[in-house]
Amino acid sequence: MPPSFVHRITKYDPADRDERGIYTGGEDTVSDHGPVEAAYLEAIAAFAEASGVDRLEIRDPEVTGFVHFGGEPAVEGHGLDGLFPRDLTGYHDGAEVSLPVALELVRVMLRDRGAWCRLETGDVFTVHVGWDQYVYVGSDRPCADAVARTRELGLFPEPLTVSPYAAELDEREVTEAADEDFWVRLRAVLTSRQAVLLEETHVRNAARWHRLTVDNLDAVRAGLAPRALLTVWPDLTPDVGAVLSALPEDGSVEFVWEAQDGTIRHAIVDDTEYQELAALVAGARAACALPLYADESHPLFRAVLPDGDGVVRARW
Repeated sequence: MPPSFVHRITKYDPADRDERGIYTGGEDTVSDHGPVEAAYLEAIAAFAEASGVDRLEIRDPEVTGFVHFGGEPAVEGHGLDGLFPRDLTGYHDGAEVSLPVALELVRVMLRDRGAWCRLETGDVFTVHVGWDQYVYVGSDRPCADAVARTRELGLFPEPLTVSPYAAELDEREVTEAADEDFWVRLRAVLTSRQAVLLEETHVRNAARWHRLTVDNLDAVRAGLAPRALLTVWPDLTPDVGAVLSALPEDGSVEFVWEAQDGTIRHAIVDDTEYQELAALVAGARAACALPLYADESHPLFRAVLPDGDGVVRARW
């Protein structure tokens, strides 16, 4: 169950809203990277303290995809530099962080530079950052002192029934667990096919690719990120030229290839970038082109890594 007491925290005075609730005042919709941003963080810290929370769980993390809709330009590292390594180790569904790190994640989201996640402490406390500097804080208690402190900071806490960013647990698209039966099935496929391509999605809009064989299956499995979405595709095609020739005349695809050094690389390209792509993959050992849209994708199968108790908690 979501927390019972939810507040929308903004810098927008409710007196400056029209009859439909739309803000008509002069406040900017991007972060000031200064005192107002700091006030948001202090307000969230006050709610966390009132809720008895000093650690939060990262849920449903994502980073900028090949299209960025943020109010500020995307930055290299998705704004997470200094918080997590460039390979995003530690930034995954279920990762627990201290309150100071959680507040820095809120800062990243307020600056709208690429990374986004829900921050939760079970049914006790939640923080969600929406568009245009709208922040939603939920608690299992009223937090009257935190509400008062938020007003002192010059922000406006408004009570709501529920956060519009609350997770809908019945919306999971993938529910199959990557349990022992999954790995037995995958090993059987490898025995017949010799090799397959594994897409390891550890964060939304980010993936690592592995060319699996019977020989490397156990090693790859041991290095997978917690709660990752695993999608199994047919193996790469050794005739890279044929794959390039068959690219669609318009639209975008995800091109995956095995470089000379054996690493698996990928890039999202459209029809205006095929010439550059051909130069980029020159000398590749094998390749494939995958559609970007779910209704056009036909993987062999997919599943989600469960937690140690066998329960799937990631909301893919």
